[in-house]
Amino acid sequence: MESNKKRGYLIQWLVGTGDLLVVNGLFFLVYSLFGDYTQAIYPKMREVILLLNFCYFFSVYFVPIQLHKSVIFLEKIVQRALLMVTFLIILFATCLMFLDIGDELARFLLLYYLSLVVFFSLWRIIVRVTLKIYRKKGYNFKRIIIVGAGKNGMELLRIMKEDMAYGFNVMGFFDDNLALKDVLPNYLGMTHEVERFVLNHDVDEIYYTLPGTQDQKMLRLLNFSEKHMIRFYIVPEFYRIVKKSMIMQVMESVPLLTVRREPLQAAYNRVLKRVFDIVFSLGVLLTIYPVMYVIVGILIKISSPGPILFKQKRTGIYGEEFNCYKFRTMRVNQQADLVQAREDDPRKTKIGDFMRRTNLDEFPQFVNVLVGDMSVVGPRPHMLKHTEQYSAIIDKYMVRHLVKPGLTGWAQVTGYRGETKTLEQMEGRVKRDVWYLENWSFFLDLKIIVVTVCNMFTGERNAY
Repeated sequence: MESNKKRGYLIQWLVGTGDLLVVNGLFFLVYSLFGDYTQAIYPKMREVILLLNFCYFFSVYFVPIQLHKSVIFLEKIVQRALLMVTFLIILFATCLMFLDIGDELARFLLLYYLSLVVFFSLWRIIVRVTLKIYRKKGYNFKRIIIVGAGKNGMELLRIMKEDMAYGFNVMGFFDDNLALKDVLPNYLGMTHEVERFVLNHDVDEIYYTLPGTQDQKMLRLLNFSEKHMIRFYIVPEFYRIVKKSMIMQVMESVPLLTVRREPLQAAYNRVLKRVFDIVFSLGVLLTIYPVMYVIVGILIKISSPGPILFKQKRTGIYGEEFNCYKFRTMRVNQQADLVQAREDDPRKTKIGDFMRRTNLDEFPQFVNVLVGDMSVVGPRPHMLKHTEQYSAIIDKYMVRHLVKPGLTGWAQVTGYRGETKTLEQMEGRVKRDVWYLENWSFFLDLKIIVVTVCNMFTGERNAY
């Protein structure tokens, strides 16, 4: 256990050393390339470099290195890198003011900030990918035991074994059901043998999955773990029924569990998302959209008689109905509000088929975004018929309406775009929509937008 902790600290030190190389190396690179903006630095170069490194150490104290953790997502790495760099530059610029050179370096600091955001993020991503490869080869792992070989324990084992990059080495199970001895290949013994095994085999973490009727065992192992500085985790019994993460809140001393975390419940996050929606949609509507409307409008009129825009009632936030706009991709027909588009659908026009595959038909929805009916990113709005149909047979279907619908979403960039032929396909889409609202971040939105733009140029197999 001690050697494993040392390896964790070593990784953090190596990352910190690399951070300093990036921060200082980019400083000198920008300094040498843009000499016209940096003349004020030369006479006080030593003081400036010392301040820069001091600001890094101060910043990393408030935004700690977390790349060594078992589970951390790519967008979180980029988000923390941006936060770290922003904090560093603000602090650095403030310190330069005391050297009476801050006002003269505005352009230099802007260039340095932009380059540092890019390269610092890339450096952190490279470290994380390298660490995952290193762990997949069996290094830098945590020794784990699981107390309880029931459904929760087996589910936990499956997840830990699913990706070796998490860095878990599950040594085995402890359970008082002796029948498991001949069934489990990694049965280690009964629960009263846990303490001796842990002390003899340098265990790092204990995961307790036994039901709540065995509280004395849990309390005994919890006290043992704290006495020997071993991390102790409890998988609650109700996880067998409620298969999802729970969020704990505290009302005075009473713990409360809620079934999901919703970042967009925070006013700050809602304002950030709405401001981005307004700026982004205005940018598109004032630049690309007018030209596109003229060109696409002419092609639509040539392809078939009817309006340029198609308007349809869709289900929005909290189940409210709104008029969703699209470029018309089909011939005018009576089934538009009843039957979704299919592959080789005879109702589609040639230009309409192209627009659907490249997402160009969705551009009028930037108007919906601007007026507040939709967001740039969110669960795709469904026809009213689909809402009525699937809400009756999919338990969490209406949960997706706790946020505004979007032009593109997490489900669409992970393979769930286009026609839903089966109930399982719709359940998969809903599952990803709910995951999005539980894991929303500004950087996740940016990631989805980038993938969507890339798909516009490559085309999507399921878009028709």
